[in-house]
Amino acid sequence: MMNRKILKTTHNMFNEKQIQEIEAHGLTVEQVEKQIEAFRQGFPSLEVVKAASPEDGITILSEEECDSAIKYYDAIADKLEVVKFVPASGAATRMFKELFEFVNDDKRGKGIDTLLQNIEKFAFYEELKATGVDFSDDKAVVSAIIKAGLNYGAKPKGLVTFHNYPDGARKAIEEHLMEGAQYGASKGVSRLHFTVSPEHKAAFKALLDERVAKYEAKFGIRYDISFSEQKPSTDTIAVNPDNTPFLTDEGKLLFRPAGHGALLSNLNDIEADVIFVKNIDNVTTDALRGDTIRYKKALAGVLVATQLLAFAHLKALREGTANLAEVAEFVEKKLCTKLPAEYDAALLESLLDRPIRICGMVRNEGEPGGGPFWVKNDDGTQSLQIAESSQISAEDMPLMKAATHFNPVDLVCGVRRIDGSKFDLMGYTDPKTGFISSKSSGGRELRAQELPGLWNGAMAKWNTIFVDVPISTFSPVKVVQDLLRPQHQ
Repeated sequence: MMNRKILKTTHNMFNEKQIQEIEAHGLTVEQVEKQIEAFRQGFPSLEVVKAASPEDGITILSEEECDSAIKYYDAIADKLEVVKFVPASGAATRMFKELFEFVNDDKRGKGIDTLLQNIEKFAFYEELKATGVDFSDDKAVVSAIIKAGLNYGAKPKGLVTFHNYPDGARKAIEEHLMEGAQYGASKGVSRLHFTVSPEHKAAFKALLDERVAKYEAKFGIRYDISFSEQKPSTDTIAVNPDNTPFLTDEGKLLFRPAGHGALLSNLNDIEADVIFVKNIDNVTTDALRGDTIRYKKALAGVLVATQLLAFAHLKALREGTANLAEVAEFVEKKLCTKLPAEYDAALLESLLDRPIRICGMVRNEGEPGGGPFWVKNDDGTQSLQIAESSQISAEDMPLMKAATHFNPVDLVCGVRRIDGSKFDLMGYTDPKTGFISSKSSGGRELRAQELPGLWNGAMAKWNTIFVDVPISTFSPVKVVQDLLRPQHQ
């Protein structure tokens, strides 16, 4: 009790009961106070130098280089532990937002017309028919999609039927099984890890229990599938507009999930040499998957080859046999980190001894997504970062518009040290990044805080290499009508 009393006198903001609530959430009072300080101070903008470009920061692989990277990866894949990491926690709320507005508020826009005029083209049409809905009643049809019937409004995207095939329709999660077998298998096993919400875990498991054997037989492999949930200890406290702790109607503190950056903790628990990261809704059909498989393997080949060179330079530095100019050239040209005019072996060693990520970048065609930038760092270097518009100051916004590419969440990660142990990824984030948004709870306004995004600030101190990949590798489903695009038909 002694310790608790000291806490109480030190932290006047919280009473004894609230301190217990904080600790029960897996957080410390100090962490929550830091969060509240971030609400008060705000997050500083990134020190953006310029947008990365094909001449400066974005690697363009020739066909020969791409083939060579694939050949290299194929040759060593069976010696590696490989995992495909798929953030799949989100409910499909945004995907069906317009449908809810039509059913609940009688708001009928072009999207509803498009949906109903093309209803037979959706892969879930047969399931919809089986509900016995009256297709002459527009509202009944839309309601059957999102409410009683298919109930998609309450399901995660991974459990929505995306694509039609002669042997039956597939849900989004099944397309990840297909991908996992085709570029993420090693030693006859395809390991996949899905981050899911607790309320959806049983449904994911039930579907996979029913379908996995079919894909194992198809590819002659075994699947090793695991799940994790966003940890309560990564939640952030909500505050009132005046930055005091928001209390629920029951008088309790309110904690909120802190965005996809919270998944860094889940990624940190993965034991693997190569981790592919890809969103649940970014999948395409068998007929169009060729480019995705090709470039995923190429990115993995680039990762492993670059990592081995980094290890060789690191070993030479530690043994005192390194040529500093050669190491510096590798850091600048291959690891895409611009060094200050004055540097020493210690700086080079710290730059080489980091996790590494290869990020596929697609040409910007107006899709939302973080842009690739050169940013200034505290150690005098400049490195590549994926930045969201919310991280960039108003005066630097023209730089955002100059970005030729954006990140579609297409990452291949190397998280092992030179001795084979795993990096603690929590030590390579930029805690000064994050953003604050206005939300509400029970009709009352509040301010919410998101942690540094998983592919933004949460990986800020990784070695980052951007590689141009074709737009055909990017086919997200943000709204249900996206399923009518050629990539999903």
